Order: sequence, then structure tokens, then C-alpha cells
Amino acid sequence: MSSVREELQEPEGAVAPIGETATTPAERKRAFQILFLCQLAGGMGQTLVYAVLPPIARRLGMSEFETTMIYSLSSFLWIVTSPFWGRRSDIVGRKPIMLLGLSAFAISTLIFACLVLVALWGWLSMAIVFPLLMVSRSIFGGFGSGNGSAAQAYVADRTTRSERAAGVASLGAAFGIGTAIGPGVAAAFAEIHIVAPFFAVAALAFVSVGLIWLYLPERTRPSQRVSEKQQKRRATLKWYDRRALPWVIVSVVISFAQTIIMQLCAFYFIDVLKLKLDDATQMVSVGLMAMAISALFAQIGLIQRFNLSVQFLLRWGSVIMIFSYTGLIIGSSYGVLVTALTLAGFGFGLLRPGLQAGASLSVSRRDQGAMAGFISGTSATGMILTPFIFLNSFIGFNIYDRMHQAPFMVGALLVLAILAFSLFHPSMKGLDQSADDYEDEEEGIGLQ
Repeated sequence: MSSVREELQEPEGAVAPIGETATTPAERKRAFQILFLCQLAGGMGQTLVYAVLPPIARRLGMSEFETTMIYSLSSFLWIVTSPFWGRRSDIVGRKPIMLLGLSAFAISTLIFACLVLVALWGWLSMAIVFPLLMVSRSIFGGFGSGNGSAAQAYVADRTTRSERAAGVASLGAAFGIGTAIGPGVAAAFAEIHIVAPFFAVAALAFVSVGLIWLYLPERTRPSQRVSEKQQKRRATLKWYDRRALPWVIVSVVISFAQTIIMQLCAFYFIDVLKLKLDDATQMVSVGLMAMAISALFAQIGLIQRFNLSVQFLLRWGSVIMIFSYTGLIIGSSYGVLVTALTLAGFGFGLLRPGLQAGASLSVSRRDQGAMAGFISGTSATGMILTPFIFLNSFIGFNIYDRMHQAPFMVGALLVLAILAFSLFHPSMKGLDQSADDYEDEEEGIGLQ
């Protein structure tokens, strides 16, 4: 892990935030170690939910649609609020927004765990618990969305253009380690109690809040670093701006493609392999761990070592995902399905950093918080689209129940669209050129 954290240190020649007192190397190293831990907690929270909640839902008599609906309101709020918190981090600073986001994550996870426990004990009916579960997740969706946006902008503040892809990939690697160990944590704590993993992650999130509060350096508020004219120009970046819109669309597509796998893989394993519910958590956890570890390998073993271009990340990530979806569609054995998830991890391990780096490089430094907010917000769209499209019976039948492979066929088409974007869209031009070819502080690639 230490090598990953070292990659997040400010590279030689990096431009410090305008007007900010430079931190010492020790302070900078400590700052990125703290960010590392925060993203680790977020990654663990994401994957353990997908491993633990489906078996819990089946025990409580909840359908696939009801289970995924728990996250729909939270995801909608995430989409709406992420751009707002990203912009706020440009004004009040990255640190306050990260504190708010992580606190919301910790509190939401703790309340969610308590509600599930009460439902399992039979103290309250599902008619009462179900809406409360949605509300508890909405705390995370409404306030927790700021953490990712602020953290990505914090890294962008402290990296040069030539190091941007590696910088955001390093942040993603921290999240990737969390996703890798999350299913293992879920499997281990589930031996104590099925709800224990939620309490463990909530505790880690509270620790992260304390570390950021005490030790994360941020000398000067961003609003004090720039002139009034620059602040006015910063506020003009909208999601439909020609610099941002292509990346917003790609983010939605990647989110949808990724959520199809994340939300449905546990149910898919149970239904295709005819698993017993008591065995499902352990077996699904192995697949999710393989997926997360392969994503980690892509982000550390490849991106960090070779500093790959945005074009390479998007193109090869899409190709690998096509093979992954093919394996899920035709797979009928545990080995094939786990292999398909492993490929999915590797593919998304390339696609997500490619998206983040491409979006970051397309705008100037003053717009990093706003752009990060757009990408972070749209990354939750799949949480809403997947249950409504595949698990709802609004067309007279549940698509997933009618054909379990149908969602993965749609996913394959989505990554084909990303491949076409990476090959032919004008936004790709110039992203592989060196940082010296552009004026970082004044103009992004999209303004040339």
C-alpha cells in the first residue's frame, strides 16, 4: 500500500493551488495517506453491501426490485447534489466538504445497519423498515456525495497535467483496495452476524472523519486564492458545456454498465448456480473480491507503472469489458462467472480512471471541483436506471426474471458505445500530448 500512497505525492514541478502556502513533503505525504484511508472505507462500503444485502433481502422476503429501490432515492440525491458539493469545494475548500461527506457516510451506514438488525429480529414490520432504509441511504446520497468530488479535486489541485491520469488512478486504487477487501470483510464479519460488516465499515468511516479533521492540510480557502473575475468565470461551467457534456454522457454510460454487474451479480449467481442463501454471501464475495483485485492490478500494476493515456484506458477497457459480458451471458458454471467478474474488474479498472482523467484534463484547474462533481454525480445514475429498467414490472413482466442474461447483453452494447467514443469523438484529440502543450491555469483542452 505504501507504494500506492507514494504515487499520490505531488510530483516534481507540480503547480500548487494559487495563493496557497505550500505544504511540507511530510504534510503532503500524510495528507494523501489520509485520503487513501478515506477512499478505502468507501470502497469497502460499496462492495460489502452488494455481497451481504441480497441474501438479507431474500430472508426478509424482499424482491430484487425492492432491494435495489433502497438505493434509488439515494442515487437520485447523489446525482443532484454532487455538482453542488463539487462547486462548494471550489469556494469553501476541499477539506470541509470531505468532512461532511464522510460523516454522512458513517452515520448513514450505522443507521442502515441498525434498521436491518431490527427487521431481522422482527421488532418492526417491513412496511415500516423499508421506507426507513431508503431514508437512511438518502443521508449518504444527499451529503456523502461531496467526498468523492472534493477528494478528486484535492488531487487535481496538486498534480500537473502530465501526472493527472496517474494521480486520479492512484486515488481510484485506494478505492479499489477497499472494494477488494470489502467482500472479504463481509465474509469474515458475517460469521459473527450478517449485519456486522456494516458496523465495521461505519467505524472505519468515523475514524477517517477524525483523521481528516485533525491532520489533512489545507491552508487557504479557494475563494481567497483567485480574483473576483476568475470566480465568476469558474461559476460558468455547466454540465452541458461542450467541455463537460461528452464526459458526462460517458460517465452515465459507464455507471449504467458497471451497476448492471454490481447490482445483479449476486442475484445472478443465486439463480444461475441454484445457490443456497446461506452459501450465497461466501460465493459471491469470492467473485467480487476477484473483480476488485483485478481492478486494483489495472490501476496500480499498469496505470501507475506506464502512465497510460486516456485513449488507451478507454479503448482497451471497453474491449476487455466486451469479453467480460460475453462470459456472463454464456456462463453456467461458478468458474466461468468468477472469471467474467475478474475481467469486469480489470476493464472497469481502466475505464474509470480514463473517464476521470479525460474529464479533468478537459477543463482548467479552477474548474476541477465542478467537473469532479459532474462525474461523481453521474456515476450514480446506474443505481436508478438498473432497477427501473430490468427489475420493475412496468411493461407487464420483470425483464431480469424473464431472461437473466438480458441486462448483460445491454451492458455489452453500452461498452461498445464507449469504444466508439474513444475511437472517433473529437474530445479524444490532444489528450495524449504532454502537459507543456497547453496552458493549464487558463485554458483546458476543450477551449483550444
